[in-house]
Amino acid sequence: MPTFKSLNTGDIKTSRSFLNQLVDVVQEDISGSTTRRKHLSFITGGVGPGVTSSLFQTVYDQNYQLQTANPVMDIAYGIFSGSAFVSSASSGQDSAGKLLFQSQSLMMREKINIYRQYAQLLLGNATYQFPAPFTNIQPLAAPTVTPEFSTGIENALFISFKRLFSRDRIKRETFALKMYQSASHDPVSAGLGEKNLDVTSISGSVIITDVGSTTSRETSLGGQVANLIVASDTNRTVGLMFYEMGTAILDLDKVMSSSQHCSGAIAAMADFSTWDEGGGGGGEAITKGTTIMGSTTAGVLCGNPRAKFIPDFVVSASMDNIIDHMASCRFQSGSFSAVTFQNVTDISSTLIFCRLGTNDFNYSSNPTYTNSSGRIRVIDAGSETQNSFTMLTTVGLYDPNDTLLAVAKLSRPIEKNAEKEITLRVRLDF
Repeated sequence: MPTFKSLNTGDIKTSRSFLNQLVDVVQEDISGSTTRRKHLSFITGGVGPGVTSSLFQTVYDQNYQLQTANPVMDIAYGIFSGSAFVSSASSGQDSAGKLLFQSQSLMMREKINIYRQYAQLLLGNATYQFPAPFTNIQPLAAPTVTPEFSTGIENALFISFKRLFSRDRIKRETFALKMYQSASHDPVSAGLGEKNLDVTSISGSVIITDVGSTTSRETSLGGQVANLIVASDTNRTVGLMFYEMGTAILDLDKVMSSSQHCSGAIAAMADFSTWDEGGGGGGEAITKGTTIMGSTTAGVLCGNPRAKFIPDFVVSASMDNIIDHMASCRFQSGSFSAVTFQNVTDISSTLIFCRLGTNDFNYSSNPTYTNSSGRIRVIDAGSETQNSFTMLTTVGLYDPNDTLLAVAKLSRPIEKNAEKEITLRVRLDF
């Protein structure tokens, strides 16, 4: 049974500390088909079998079908509504003000909305454009006016790390990401010539990092933000890192050879089987609902033979096509690190010092502590008298209404008698 003693303000102290953990995401986790989960939430209607796609994909640390799998990060693509690509692809607006686009484009409104959602969350206004290098953005006089940035990000790859891994924030100058700027040029099966939309890159890798962020501190509505640069050229800014939000934004115009020609099959609203003559002299039929981009030799019903990654691929491809290419081809497949950083977990601690004087807690209120005559039970039967003592095992913390709030267990019982002063320190972390 417990005995009580009141605490005073001098017995309670507060402190703050932090804990760092190293997070390492390997290439196979990002590029693998079993570790990258699609969330099919978009489908077209009308022409052909239609196109089904996700709005984002989630990377897991193992096969996502296993119960032990943990989601590591989400990957999404967005395009700035004020970019020239949007203007050239748009065919106007309907009576409700909704943007209309040409048939050669796919999911343009969804791509714009993804960008707008991140801008609203991180910059405070959905019409803002992400600037790189970052500049503090002041509220606009007219919300409908979009700020102009000569170095604004138009094509953005958003990588949002899950709370389980980013914790309270990502630690400055610990973030590094390896990706490949150039797409593959390896030839594949005869009939399709060379394609690079679904073949892993093997050269042209760069390390993207936030080195130097401790000396240049910027903030936005989304918290602390820093520029992401290329490690081999620190003057080259290629994206942004929002530390508290655990979100990295990569400028695709800068992290990949945007003018490089692309080739391969992408999803499309087509009710016929497209045909690609390829560079090998033979032809190959592509299933309904797909089309050919950048064929090496223009064939019947073939798409644009001069297609480039930007703007042709990012405008014409579905969200899944874009993320599949970036994840499976630009991060390569292997056991090396693709992304690494240290997270920060803030720990608020309350230290409670339970001070036991020489006359405190030497007697127990447990009924078995005394015999039927009310005398303390003597352990040594050969002794008429014996000093009382107790064995401390548990500390309970109560509020002024005697409601138990917390319990602390000692690792082993501690003897308390009139010859000892003991101080027990209880630490509450939250």
